[in-house]
Amino acid sequence: MTSLAVFPRARAASSSVASLAVSPLRIREETRADIDARDALLDAAMGPERFVKSSERLREGRAPARGLALVATLDGELAGTVRLWRVDAGGAPALMLGPLAVDERRRSLGVGGALIRAALRRARSRGHCAVILVGDAPYYERFGFSSAPTRDLVMPGPVDPARFLALELEPGALAGAAGRVTATGDMLAAPALRHAA
Repeated sequence: MTSLAVFPRARAASSSVASLAVSPLRIREETRADIDARDALLDAAMGPERFVKSSERLREGRAPARGLALVATLDGELAGTVRLWRVDAGGAPALMLGPLAVDERRRSLGVGGALIRAALRRARSRGHCAVILVGDAPYYERFGFSSAPTRDLVMPGPVDPARFLALELEPGALAGAAGRVTATGDMLAAPALRHAA
């Protein structure tokens, strides 16, 4: 397992934030030991609504893409999480990014951005060609995501088209992609199902 150390940016000169700015943020693959902390972070950041989202239909009962379930730690504590999932995007193989969550005490320190950049680098290095997500366009546009490549794609439930975004890691990866987005990732064994989200 590899990990990446980054130094989060400080947003103010307060002592608590300043102390965070000198601690290295470590990004690594998620392990079984992270599950409870990850689930608590997702519950705090997104609440139970995360289970009714259209994106959840593509995650439930599936394992994240190999090597693409990442956590960020700061001072030995879980600071953020992101996972990518294998999908078929209207005939084109792709990954779906999400959920992305950052501990509220660590927001505005660049943790989310560091996780996204690490996830995209890893996805590209593993030969993946496209990533889709449902999220805030103004946030994700800085990483190259836009709604243009998803205009002919359909999620398995309602989504705001302005929030349905994609990034082609390889130019043209989603050219001609049209129709429903479906899950293609490995199925989880029954006892592990509660840890899929």
